[in-house]
Amino acid sequence: MEVNFWETVRESPTFIVLFGCSLLVVTFIIERWLYFRRTTLDANAFVSAIYKNMQSGGPRACLHYCQTLQKPLALVVRAGLENLALGEKRVKEMMEATALEEKIKLERFLSILGTMGNIAPFIGLLGTVIGIIRAFHDLAVSGSGGPSVVAAGISEALIATAAGLFVAIPSAIAYNFFLRRVGTIMAEIEAATRKVRVIIGIGQMHEQAPAEEAHEEAAAMRHKRTSRVAPVRKATSV
Repeated sequence: MEVNFWETVRESPTFIVLFGCSLLVVTFIIERWLYFRRTTLDANAFVSAIYKNMQSGGPRACLHYCQTLQKPLALVVRAGLENLALGEKRVKEMMEATALEEKIKLERFLSILGTMGNIAPFIGLLGTVIGIIRAFHDLAVSGSGGPSVVAAGISEALIATAAGLFVAIPSAIAYNFFLRRVGTIMAEIEAATRKVRVIIGIGQMHEQAPAEEAHEEAAAMRHKRTSRVAPVRKATSV
């Protein structure tokens, strides 16, 4: 008896399920790859740009620069710059909250890839069991032994096993890769936002320095005037 591969595949319900799972896996792998590629940003170059903008135009220039970038890191820093008036503690909290929101976006659909990597082998195992059951059923119906009787069932069992592994292996690889990428991006965001907070603090100190120096000079001038007027008043009284 000759076994037709495609006929066996069409008649296997588990293979149809695995084929649908494979379409989902390929779709979400491509979607996540394009998303990470679109949102990738060099953290060191971004921090350098923030420092230059802070030196040239202050917080407003930094905010304008962040508004031109639709990247997770830029959005986190933007949230802090938009709330500078709330104080350092609130700025830090706003950055952390925005970072959590961006992490949710980065982890989108990863649970599906992880789930497919876990359940696909079991679906294949189910197909294997169904194929073995079919083989023994054909053997019982025929009433005689021989490889040709059980070939179709054994073929279905092996195909289901292979299909389950075919779906599970890419899913597991993609899930671990993207999960690692999320961790790297979040670590970059954490490090970069700390540097940005330091840069913003230094910039604000530089902006406040001229005003403080002017205030000190005015106080010194008033002190000198007061010290000159005091002896004159004493001589008049004598």
